[in-house]
Amino acid sequence: MTGELVELALRDLAEGRILQLCDALTELHPAEIADLLEGMPPEKRRATWDLVPEDTRGDVLAYVHDEARAALIDEMDQRELVTAAEQMDDEDLAEVLEELPADVTELILAALEEDHRQRIEAVLGYPDDSAGRLMSTDVVSVRSDVTLAVVLRWLRRHHQLPPHTDALMVLSDERRYQGKLAMADLVTNDPDLLVADVMKPQAETVLAGATAREVAALFERRDLVSVAVLDDEDRLLGRITIDDVVDIIREEADRTLLARAGLEQEEDLFAPVLPSAKRRSVWLGINLVTVFLAAWVIGRFEEVLDKIVALAVLMPVVASMGGIAGTQTLTLTIRGLALDQIAASNVRWLTIKEILVGILNGVAWASVVALVAYLWFHSIGIAGVIAAAMVLNLLAASASGVAIPLILERLGIDPALSGAVILTTVTDVVGFLSFLGLASLFLS
Repeated sequence: MTGELVELALRDLAEGRILQLCDALTELHPAEIADLLEGMPPEKRRATWDLVPEDTRGDVLAYVHDEARAALIDEMDQRELVTAAEQMDDEDLAEVLEELPADVTELILAALEEDHRQRIEAVLGYPDDSAGRLMSTDVVSVRSDVTLAVVLRWLRRHHQLPPHTDALMVLSDERRYQGKLAMADLVTNDPDLLVADVMKPQAETVLAGATAREVAALFERRDLVSVAVLDDEDRLLGRITIDDVVDIIREEADRTLLARAGLEQEEDLFAPVLPSAKRRSVWLGINLVTVFLAAWVIGRFEEVLDKIVALAVLMPVVASMGGIAGTQTLTLTIRGLALDQIAASNVRWLTIKEILVGILNGVAWASVVALVAYLWFHSIGIAGVIAAAMVLNLLAASASGVAIPLILERLGIDPALSGAVILTTVTDVVGFLSFLGLASLFLS
């Protein structure tokens, strides 16, 4: 477990057992070393990074999250960066190069072999978060007019195949994509058959300009292990494998989780104090504005609150129930947008459905709260007011939970990042306004 590794490594550093720690690092998988480094305070991380073998550092950097990776790169000289770059896959190196100064990037590219440099420059030519940026150019391809026996003999001449090679790409003489030859079909069919007789000509493909989210959705729907990446003229550019898609899904989950708290994706757990405080202060400030808005609404009903103390006791109930109901709808809507399940043709149905759910839950729980309020304060008026306010707030919460993500999406703003803040403001303001407004009309 990562926690145990961190504990043992920190103990080795504290007690001077450097050789033991070096031996342990040589036995760990690069992904485990990355987790270990991310779980360490900065000064211990630097000391441990110095002990990581140079021939492993490129693989480790590929697994480390963005901010922690940038801190490690700052500690490396140009020679170490070049050595690490030579070990990395094309897509991982392209991601790292974007984080480096232009002069260092040029130095690394110049140090690479011509073929490797051309592949990296081709990957860097595609937009970030696209299939072209995700793909690996390390692909095994065959022609359709050769026999399976020829393919098998040709494969045996290779010392190893690219990772996750579940199939060979079938190309024409002009490198146009024709289909996929599954490894299982290759080894189980008659060797005298032609590749054209066995291959799957309708195998799934993606264009290089497709988004990472679209690629992940395709893998999820079709249970794929790999997919070919093509240009607009059906020429093979590379392939995307399941390990890349798992990274996309994990990053999306991390992004959504951190965004709800107003935090940046990939924030280093042990980042310096001042940058961390600066990042978080922005959303604290935004939240403060929304709190003052809700407080201003409450202040408009100071007179009725002075007369009826029970209203102050019950106010949080209305706002909290609306917040929970709205968050449920907001989460489902954001998920629907992420999975591309929401379109112009079904928005109206979704909105009506969520409003009806809000009304049904509002009536049901308003009855429960009204009964509790009556037994507590022995007032039919207070019970009726809080019941009506809850129905109104849950109705508003349900409608807002659908509308806010759709509006933010249309404006090009990530709903996961700011939707919850806006929704909380709506439910607080509507909850307080409806509850105290009705109380002012009927109880004062």
